[in-house]
Amino acid sequence: MKIFRGYRLPPDAPPCALTIGNFDGVHRGHQAMLALLRNEARHRGLPSCAMTFEPHPRDFFAEQFQNPELAPARIATLRDKLCELSNNGIDQTVVVPFNAEFSSLPPEVFIRKVLVEGLRAQYVLVGDDFRFGARRAGDYAMLDAMGRELGFEVARMNSYEVSRPLQPHEPLPSEPGIRVSSTEVRAALARGDMNEAAWLLGRPYSISGHVVHGRKLGRELDFPTLNLRFSHWKPAASGIFVVEVTGLFDDGRVLPGVANLGIRPSLDPNDVNGGRVLLETFCLEWPDDLPDGYGYGKIIRVDLLHKLHDERKYDGLAALRQGIAQDCADARAWFADRHSETRRQTTRDRI
Repeated sequence: MKIFRGYRLPPDAPPCALTIGNFDGVHRGHQAMLALLRNEARHRGLPSCAMTFEPHPRDFFAEQFQNPELAPARIATLRDKLCELSNNGIDQTVVVPFNAEFSSLPPEVFIRKVLVEGLRAQYVLVGDDFRFGARRAGDYAMLDAMGRELGFEVARMNSYEVSRPLQPHEPLPSEPGIRVSSTEVRAALARGDMNEAAWLLGRPYSISGHVVHGRKLGRELDFPTLNLRFSHWKPAASGIFVVEVTGLFDDGRVLPGVANLGIRPSLDPNDVNGGRVLLETFCLEWPDDLPDGYGYGKIIRVDLLHKLHDERKYDGLAALRQGIAQDCADARAWFADRHSETRRQTTRDRI
């Protein structure tokens, strides 16, 4: 997938079929829209293109108005968003810096300057609640009318609704399916309901990135960790999780682990990563054949499968060590239960 910064494509770039959104999490609703975009692009012989924003528009306005409550909890890093857009078969993604200049574009200027002149869009697909331009004054009707005037097609996709899978002996729901949205994913992650989050996303909730150096305290406690920075200050999930790690080895090996996502309240805020959100993962089966011993610089993916509890502040390193040991025991028990359930399900399927 090609990635462009800013909304002016290179002069030799072809016209495109475009969709626009924040795509935080690239959940099942996003995936349905991207599938429709790919299909329409293929029929027209155009590359499929997604336009997204960094920072999130609400992050920008939270800073402008000095009101952190306006900023949404972030589901995914930019890296993970781009990876999922690529996984969904998008040919190119345009990452637009959302700043004062861009936010002040009137809707008509946005259409002419960004969509037509900058991206050369010949087909534009948007959601049913799409708004654009300064003060969100632009809507689908304006986009459709100007599309006819300027020579590009416009289409919209209704909200994507699905029904939750029923548990055995569960009665049929009285209400229709839920609208899959980033808001629903954030709510599931805030509750620590990783099964619900995975269902909305269509995959386990995961975070990827380069393994970075930390304070090395984990080694002193006999629990060395693989550390990833979460670039946003307000992650949608936080706490202690049962996880699986991939990417350390070229053979695709999956390692079970336990991880802390957050700000580590038991540690000195002035440490090397003080004030930053980290995902710190201890592998329950620590790999002895890890090339550099601790995986620094490698790109790994951590799937967050089950939440054990919120972050805790421990009184001293001895209490912290004991708490980590208990988390590891609980994680091993969870994996054992999952393995037993898988065996039981396999037995039932055979019968």
